[in-house]
Amino acid sequence: MTSNKDIFKITYPIFLTLLAQNIINVTNTAFLGRVGEVELGASAIGGVFYFAIYMIGFGFSQGAQILIGRRNGEKNYSSIGPIFNNSLLFNFVLSAIIVGLSVKGVPQIMKLLVSSDRIYKASIEYLDWRIYGFFFSFLNVIFRGLYVGITQTRILTTSAVITAITNIIFDYTLIFGHFGFPQLGIEGAGISSVIAEAVTLVYLLWHTVYKTDTKRYGLFELKKVEIKTILSILNLSIFIMFQYFISISTWFMFFIFIERMGEEPLAVSNIGRSMYILLMIPGSALATTVNTLVSNLIGAGRKEEVLPFIRRIVGIALLIIVPLCIVTFAFPEAFARIYTNNLHLIAACIPVMRVVSVAILFCAVSGIIFSGVSGTGNTRTAFAIEFLTLFFYLGYVYYTAIIQPHPVAIVWMSEFVYWTIIGGLGYWYLLKGNWRKKEI
Repeated sequence: MTSNKDIFKITYPIFLTLLAQNIINVTNTAFLGRVGEVELGASAIGGVFYFAIYMIGFGFSQGAQILIGRRNGEKNYSSIGPIFNNSLLFNFVLSAIIVGLSVKGVPQIMKLLVSSDRIYKASIEYLDWRIYGFFFSFLNVIFRGLYVGITQTRILTTSAVITAITNIIFDYTLIFGHFGFPQLGIEGAGISSVIAEAVTLVYLLWHTVYKTDTKRYGLFELKKVEIKTILSILNLSIFIMFQYFISISTWFMFFIFIERMGEEPLAVSNIGRSMYILLMIPGSALATTVNTLVSNLIGAGRKEEVLPFIRRIVGIALLIIVPLCIVTFAFPEAFARIYTNNLHLIAACIPVMRVVSVAILFCAVSGIIFSGVSGTGNTRTAFAIEFLTLFFYLGYVYYTAIIQPHPVAIVWMSEFVYWTIIGGLGYWYLLKGNWRKKEI
């Protein structure tokens, strides 16, 4: 039985990594909230668009992580290097293709979808720089998959701190024009995020080369491209990639629908989004732990422990999340002030903040259950569950935002629809599905 101490040792660094990644989101939102309502709203559109594409690379890394976790559980350490090495190469090539397509394609996509000229121009100013972050973020997630897969996650703590500090410094410097730099506004937010990701990659490379037993795992020993290895990773990850991309793309459409309600609802929703993602971190960290430890348990031949383990993680998550839920529900104004000093905007945020504070409970429980489904290696089932759920989610958003417009807080209640369905279907599959017979 995996002890709570072991769970904590794996989860804590992942938590810090997610915190650092989301400090980029929080600091960008908080600083831009003091630049203007248009910039605040545009950063939501641009940020979620970037995140949707980023999830393609992240989804591939999840397939690699599952395989690395399985080989680590089997103590087949020499097989980990080929998975890591070929994953790095694949994601680098993928990032180059995506950046090339984005340079010409992003302005056309935004012009088609965004109705406000001011939001459109600001979002392009952000994305013109932000898209170059794919070169670094796509490689960073492979390193993350390696260290989570082999359950040596302490490095993620330091990389998290580096990411956060770098982003905060350059946000402050470039958005507002301090220390002799020009005042770049929303462009500065895009540039600072790319710099933070690049600095993080440099650190991860250095640590892996000088502090990790590269010989044991066969890291950086890519003598030839192993198509068979890449295809085995893709066999697992292709559905995760589609799943994540479709999921976040649907969230991108959520903000496109909100944008058509006006600039203020979009700005309010960006503040709600930033707070929501921040509050999701404990549950997301535990969900990542479930993904890798379920894979390790199955690799070690301990399939009977999977369901009790997931239930135990859900209990731990509730102990952490319930107090956060109570505090944010009781004091939404205090949290809104982190992002803006506009009193009218703060007042408009309160209903959304309260919806978000309750939604994180559903998110934590269902996210952990659904990560258990992915951890079994049956990524096709996970994709099917996600796709079905998003059909109902998007239908609810479209109806409440466009067909019969409701207050923005009602539109945000779509999160309850999403997490209730995905958690329910995921739990049913873990109870009744054929994952116990699957070999990878």
